[in-house]
Amino acid sequence: MNSKSPIGVFDSGLGGISVLHTMHSLLPNENLIYLGDSKYNPYGTKTKEEITKRCVAICDELISHDVKAIVIACNTATSACVKLLREKYDVDIIGMEPALKVACDRGEHQRIAVWATQLTLSEKKFANLMNRFKDEHHIIKVPCPELVRMVEDNKLDDAYLVESCLKEYLAASDYKNLDSIVLGCTHFPFYTKYLEKLCPNVHIIEGSVGTTLHTKDLLEQKGLLNTSCEEGQITWMNTMDPKIELSKCLFKKLEVEL
Repeated sequence: MNSKSPIGVFDSGLGGISVLHTMHSLLPNENLIYLGDSKYNPYGTKTKEEITKRCVAICDELISHDVKAIVIACNTATSACVKLLREKYDVDIIGMEPALKVACDRGEHQRIAVWATQLTLSEKKFANLMNRFKDEHHIIKVPCPELVRMVEDNKLDDAYLVESCLKEYLAASDYKNLDSIVLGCTHFPFYTKYLEKLCPNVHIIEGSVGTTLHTKDLLEQKGLLNTSCEEGQITWMNTMDPKIELSKCLFKKLEVEL
């Protein structure tokens, strides 16, 4: 392992590409491996035991490629087993959680909807996070399983379908009275442009920048940050081979939109 070793990034499917894109933008010299577990998607409807089994298999695969750190680009997987993974592997394991603190720090008495999978919202990890802020702020939990499915099924360009689904979740969020929507699933940043159109007065927040900066700090502390002048390479992997081309297309879509 050295500074030019890759960073492993994985998700239950294609959502973590939003995190991968941020990492490539902010850490352009880093080599990245993206592994999507589309064959076993979605994670949000599985048990913690099932998710943990998949995450261990994925981390084993990434370790075999000599990664210097692993980013769990999936809030659900983080909630299910980040502690176990950190105990099992010698490399840094960086997880994700809904960026609720960012939303709360915008001011006093914020009204915030947290959109995520049912498992993320029901886990103790999120309950502990929410308990830190719920006395001062009004926080609404909104499970949004269809938003995961539409990304995985490549439906993002079906504007009517996407907007119809988003309007249902916005109604459940009482969005006209909201200050912020926290996108607590890495699939959800793909809907940012739609959300900015449908609710322009609501602040949309996601956590990939914070995750990337935390990864950078950990690598710097260990002398593993890639400081070369060469642009880093992205290696694409997926448990369903046809999804690799779709992954590349979604990455390019973010390049255009963001």
